[in-house]
Amino acid sequence: MKILATGAAGFIGSNVADLLIENGHDVIIVDDLSSGKKNNVNPKATFHEMDIRDPALEDLVKTERPDCIIHHAAHIYVRESVEKPLHDADINILGSIRLIEYARQYDIAKFIYVSTGGAVYGEPEYLPCDEKHPVNPICPYGASKHVPEHYLFMYRENHGLNYTVLRYPNVYGPRQDPHGEAGVVAIFTGRMLCGEDVTINGTGEQERDYLYVGDVAEANLLVLEPEKGSGEIYNLGTGVGTSVNTLFEKLKIATGYEKDAIHGPAKLGETFKIYLDAAKAKEELGWKPTVDLADGLRLTVEHHRAHD
Repeated sequence: MKILATGAAGFIGSNVADLLIENGHDVIIVDDLSSGKKNNVNPKATFHEMDIRDPALEDLVKTERPDCIIHHAAHIYVRESVEKPLHDADINILGSIRLIEYARQYDIAKFIYVSTGGAVYGEPEYLPCDEKHPVNPICPYGASKHVPEHYLFMYRENHGLNYTVLRYPNVYGPRQDPHGEAGVVAIFTGRMLCGEDVTINGTGEQERDYLYVGDVAEANLLVLEPEKGSGEIYNLGTGVGTSVNTLFEKLKIATGYEKDAIHGPAKLGETFKIYLDAAKAKEELGWKPTVDLADGLRLTVEHHRAHD
C-alpha cells in the first residue's frame, strides 16, 4: 500500500512510518521540519520537505495518488496555542481541511486523522473518558485538533470520504524531543541525564495517560485497511492516570537522578486530570497497550543515553 504520511519526521510520525515500512508499505513523508528532524526519516521512505499549507501539496497528492493518508502534522504546543491561537488554527484547522479536500478530489481510499484525547475533552466530567464524553476543550490546541473531526464527518456524509480518527493520550518514547514544550517524559529525562534542575509546573498532582509510542504505531497499522474503523473515532490509552510527581519519581530511579524537583506555576489552559478509556479500540480493532510504563520509561531512558 502507498501511504502519504504528514509529520512523519516528528517523534510519533516517524515511529509510525518505520512500522509501516517494516510491514512492506511504500511511505511518502511530508514534513516541514519545524519540529521534526531529518535524521528521523526512514531511508526507505520518500521525503518531501513541505508545509501542509503549501499549495504544492495538492500536486504531490495528485501525482502520487496514495492509497491512504495518515495525518500527524500539527502545531502541537499548548502554551503557544494560547498565546497565538490564529497561528495554531491556521495549521491545525485550515491545513487539515486542505488535506481532507485533496483526499476527496483524488479519491484517496482512507484518511487516518490523528487527534488528541488529552486535550479535546477539557476537564473531564468522568474518568476514564470514553469517546462519548462531551468535547469541551479548554485550550486552542484542543479545539483546533477537534474541528477537523467534524469536517471528516461532513465529508463522509456528503462525499463518501472514508476515514478513521485516533485520539492519542500523552505519548512518550524514543525520539521525543527533550528540548521542546511538549513531552514531559522526554523533558524530564533529558534534564535528569544532564544533571540539571527539573521543574514541575503546578502541584505535580496533574494526571495523564502515558502511552508508549510503539503501541501508537500498532494502532495506525491496524486501521490502514479501508474497512477497518471506517467512519469511527477511537481513543488510545491505558485507562490509568499517572501523576507528574509519580512520573518524576519513576524517572529519577531510571536515570539515577539525585536532585529534588522544583515547582513552578501551573500552565494556562492545561487540563488537570485526564486518562482515556480505549475499550472501543480493543473490541473493534483488537488493539491494546503492550508496553507498561516501567518498561516504556526504561526504553526511553536507554534511547536518550545512546542518542542525546
